Amino acid sequence: MPSVHQSIVSQIEKLSAGTILFPTDFRGTGSEDAIRKTLSRLTNENTIERLAHGIYQIPKIHPTFGKLHPSMEEIAEAVAAREHIRIRPAGAYALNKLGLSTQVPTKLVYITDGQARQINVGHGSIKFKSVPPKKFGMKGPVSSLLIQALEEIKESQLNSQLKMQICQLLKQESRENLMHDLRLAPARVNDLIINLLKEDGNEPVA
Repeated sequence: MPSVHQSIVSQIEKLSAGTILFPTDFRGTGSEDAIRKTLSRLTNENTIERLAHGIYQIPKIHPTFGKLHPSMEEIAEAVAAREHIRIRPAGAYALNKLGLSTQVPTKLVYITDGQARQINVGHGSIKFKSVPPKKFGMKGPVSSLLIQALEEIKESQLNSQLKMQICQLLKQESRENLMHDLRLAPARVNDLIINLLKEDGNEPVA
């Protein structure tokens, strides 16, 4: 019967370089403690790399750029897939994703229908904020993200350029999706969007 070490190595050898791994991927090969110790040993042997607590990667080497690491976005998505939860960018990260901010956050914040947690990755971090299910009831790919982003913005920050950018984003969303998502938005954000649409010469959609 193969040892825990042999079983884990055998599984890893079948995977592609760059694959993100979790200890739960190896359940059934031995006890939780044995799996943890094996992964620690494989890290010391450079068979795998530790990205964060409980998160590993099979090393990926580029002939020109050398060792490649996954982005924090890729890690967040891998965690969400592993835990079967939904995540959506929020706060300053949502602002950046929409092009409303040029500042690249070192702390990525997501809302989730799973448990709240923070994952420290190098000099940055990934934060999952647990929210009510209705936050994931929004339909619009643009409006849902925009509503999350606007929760981060104070009205005093809304200069003419930012208002124009927001109006341009709103035009990318279907009226049906926007009307639906506004009903689920916080009252302040709902009023803000409606006022911006009025200023832009559009009829209120609420």
